[in-house]
Amino acid sequence: MRLHRAVRFLAFGLLLLVIPAALSSPSSAQIGIGIGISVRIGPPALPVYEQPLCPGPGYLWTPGYWAWDDDGGYYWVPGTWVVAPVGMLWTPGYWGWNNGLYVWNAGYWGPHIGFYGGINYGFGYGGVGFVGGEWRGGAFFYNTAVMHVDSVHITNVYVNRTVIVNNESHVAFNGGEGGVVARATPQEEAYAREPHQAAVAAQMQQEHAAQANRANFASENHGAPAVAATAHPGEFSGHGVVGAKAAGAPYHAPAISPKEARAPASAANRPFTPPNKSNSSNGERMQNNNRPNEQNRSANESRPAAHPQSAPKAKPPKEAPKKSPPKEEKPEKER
Repeated sequence: MRLHRAVRFLAFGLLLLVIPAALSSPSSAQIGIGIGISVRIGPPALPVYEQPLCPGPGYLWTPGYWAWDDDGGYYWVPGTWVVAPVGMLWTPGYWGWNNGLYVWNAGYWGPHIGFYGGINYGFGYGGVGFVGGEWRGGAFFYNTAVMHVDSVHITNVYVNRTVIVNNESHVAFNGGEGGVVARATPQEEAYAREPHQAAVAAQMQQEHAAQANRANFASENHGAPAVAATAHPGEFSGHGVVGAKAAGAPYHAPAISPKEARAPASAANRPFTPPNKSNSSNGERMQNNNRPNEQNRSANESRPAAHPQSAPKAKPPKEAPKKSPPKEEKPEKER
């Protein structure tokens, strides 16, 4: 009896050791918040807001994004500063058009920045890579040209203005009509195969806190949330809270309910149709992102041909003028 009890105790102890290791082990780019979310309506434009002051050394900026709730639709998760895993950079998640659906691609921590849809999240995330800072050994150095950092209290700083991206697009999704036209480069695809780490607990806390507040839903704030960014995760009031200056584009309420807009996860597993470059110009061409999928059709979908009766009738070809027969010459009279 004592032997069986000791074996059970030992097995339980091993289980406690295995679970944390499994949760913290690197995995693919699909790990993180909102896995398998696919909907029939696109997210609103990214709101216009400023970055709160960095709380201290070792914090990295994670930009805000529109998340999905099956009961309330899109809601804004404010951008925030989080203590980063040493040597890791954050690749933001993004919404991507996939054959009639908008699919959420979860963000992740990794040694390099991967593909995040070409979305201009601002503050160093201009659509490709990250120019807000870099790791030097075990310390993170901030580029104060694009990051709001108090250089008096944080001395690991530098200035590089050549990397500033002057892109005022606020489009929040990749592909489809009106979406950002961007595809992963071979280098970004290689970065996607590197070991990754899921969103840290502070990021999960930020999203859960945002979901619990109805003021963060687009149906309430119309694309301009009162809390657009926070200095600390989960703190939605106080000195470090920044509100949106404006919505990134005019908001239009969806024509269908969130339950009607939600698509099964299996539908998002169909082969991806690459965005057509004729759809938009690097996200500068905006559309009504909140209309149902029937009005958010991709420009590379086939359009119905015109009805034969609606085509103008072709005019019959003109007949060539008839030539008169040549006149016969009369013979000369004999003299």
